[in-house]
Amino acid sequence: MSRILIIYHSQTGNTEKMAWAVADGARFIENTEVVLKRAQDTTLDDLLGAAGLAIGTPENFGYMSGMVKDFFDRTYYPAGDKVFRKPYVVFISAGNDGTGALKAVERIALGYKFKMVYDPVISKGKLTDDDLAKCRELGSTLAAGCQAGIY
Repeated sequence: MSRILIIYHSQTGNTEKMAWAVADGARFIENTEVVLKRAQDTTLDDLLGAAGLAIGTPENFGYMSGMVKDFFDRTYYPAGDKVFRKPYVVFISAGNDGTGALKAVERIALGYKFKMVYDPVISKGKLTDDDLAKCRELGSTLAAGCQAGIY
């Protein structure tokens, strides 16, 4: 059984809808347990117990949300080398282009020594059915790779 942790922050509801789509995609893979949590409720134990991680954030002022950053702040030092090469993916609800939020997440993930395993999903402007389909694909790809042990 592989556990996929999906952490997110959402104010308008768009990132939350994306998180649920990622979860649906991950649940499509047999023997996958999905833990879907708001960033402020996510703990170090959640991170350490996950085979893979999906990070969802809105783009706030060209950066990730403060709550997602708070999760990273709370877990970085205690996680230490315990998360080396943990596979992760990113999904972003962006009012602009999302690149600032993505770069911020990637920079922090580099410090953790996470391994990005699939292209990020960035929904620009209004959330579409195509965006949600890409999120489901993101979740199933992460879960399938973790389940197969290729990440």
